[in-house]
Amino acid sequence: MNELISLDFTLDPTINIYEASRDLQRARRAEWHEEYTLPSLWEFYQPSRISHGSYWHFWGTEQEVAWKRNFNLWMKFVNEYKNRGGRVTVGSDSGFIFQLYGFAYIRELELLREAGFHPIEVIMSATLNGAEALGMDNEIGSIEIGKKADLIIIEENPLENLKVLYGTGAIKLNDKNEVKRVGGVKYTIKDGIVYDSKLLLEDVKKMVRKSKDELDYEIYQPGQEKDWMRKNKKKID
Repeated sequence: MNELISLDFTLDPTINIYEASRDLQRARRAEWHEEYTLPSLWEFYQPSRISHGSYWHFWGTEQEVAWKRNFNLWMKFVNEYKNRGGRVTVGSDSGFIFQLYGFAYIRELELLREAGFHPIEVIMSATLNGAEALGMDNEIGSIEIGKKADLIIIEENPLENLKVLYGTGAIKLNDKNEVKRVGGVKYTIKDGIVYDSKLLLEDVKKMVRKSKDELDYEIYQPGQEKDWMRKNKKKID
């Protein structure tokens, strides 16, 4: 570990991409799949001896227990690397193993928090540390005079709850015993240009809905697909 730190080695652990290995049902049933996962990607996720990362031949309790232990060791290493001064960044490796683009990145933040990172350290891993690893910390990565305005605007505090960064927001029970959705990035500012993040997310939802309508498709769980889907699998692919 010390040798890696002396070499200025950067860890980009992408812990989230393997999370289905420790809890397949959690990853497979994530609430955003229904509205934001394309049929072609959902098909790619399914158990297969061909598709990359689709290795659920007979995934069960023993495999998940082993992976939970593996995660514990892995997280201890990543956290200790950070504690000794090593650079840790945030990546998602999305598009495989039930991890969806955008949403998986936020899950990676949560997993670094689980590993022992303080919420501020999590944010630093996603911002300044990444910029330093790219050799671009003189341009991006922190809010300073002369740097590019790369920001996100949100109406909740992610240091209190990282879930508010998800596109679907976070669930909150108010004083009136009413369930509300809060958070979700409101605006994204890239190179000083402001984008309405919620409108962009709505565009993704429309694209997914259009694809589903054209195929008469709906999300299904492995082994429970409709006869029509089996007959038209090539069309979906």
